[in-house]
Amino acid sequence: NCLHPKAQFEGSESIVNVLETILAVKEKFKADHIANILSGKVTSAIKSYKHNKLEFFGIGEDKDPKYWNMVVRQALIAKFLTKDIENYGLLKVTREGVKFIDNPVSFMLAEDHDYADSDEEDNAFGAKTAAVDEELFSILKDLRRKISKKKELPPFVIFQDPSLEDMAIQYPVNLDELQNISGVGAGKAQRYGREFVDLIKKYVEEKEIIRPLDMVVKSVVNKSGIKVYIIQSIDMKRSLEDIGHAKDLDMDELLSEIEAIVNSGTRLNLDYYINEVIEDDRQEEIYSYFREEAESDSLEEAINELGNDFEEEEIRLMRVKFLSDLGN
Repeated sequence: NCLHPKAQFEGSESIVNVLETILAVKEKFKADHIANILSGKVTSAIKSYKHNKLEFFGIGEDKDPKYWNMVVRQALIAKFLTKDIENYGLLKVTREGVKFIDNPVSFMLAEDHDYADSDEEDNAFGAKTAAVDEELFSILKDLRRKISKKKELPPFVIFQDPSLEDMAIQYPVNLDELQNISGVGAGKAQRYGREFVDLIKKYVEEKEIIRPLDMVVKSVVNKSGIKVYIIQSIDMKRSLEDIGHAKDLDMDELLSEIEAIVNSGTRLNLDYYINEVIEDDRQEEIYSYFREEAESDSLEEAINELGNDFEEEEIRLMRVKFLSDLGN
């Protein structure tokens, strides 16, 4: 605040390091993972993705991950980065960010001794964050917690945080409008949506809120011919190897596409493939982790917990199955 202004320091090099690291990992990771790379912190996920071999690994080892999370947060504010709200918070470099890499100029960072926790940052920043109704967002999280206890499911299965944020921007008041929300398909809306839209409708009426008139329909399915092809091919029970070969995607890239489809609220049934490549007892153990132990649907956390006993591909496939079975 004005009585205790935060000291500022030159942060141009730190910003460039963050942006270039995000591009080096193909914009497929969240802030915590980027911070671990830069500070040289070896986690199971870092080893699994071989990111300890990157030239940027440990380039900022004199700073801890909280510092690098702070840099990410200020890069988001400066519009050098955005968060892909339909892909659960993955960091993307904007055109402005690319221009900054090509022609860096002085950029003052605000010194933050607390380096606010990355979890707070994840909730505070994202696509369209400035318009989030924080009071409604908090109420929706409370409702999600209540429903998750009643149904004995992890909260993220009901609706993920980016979906709740979008609800606190768009104010959907019926199930049709709810399907326009990021990460909410018809199945999820029907299964979990009624209490949320009823609550939002009451909130809008009590607060006399004028809702956005231009609700944008966000359908990942309509955005990409590749995604349509993947959905149709899975419906036809084609092997993932054949699907990837047809679209020149390796397994990692194909799984990323599949995860984006499921995160958008579309249900995919991969049982035919999973039953071929993962033994029943291994399926059961991974599924049980997501059902009973996981605090979020974070892939990185799952790899940290399960990575010593299971292949990353197994974890990713079972995570997709879990989210499709119970979430969508």
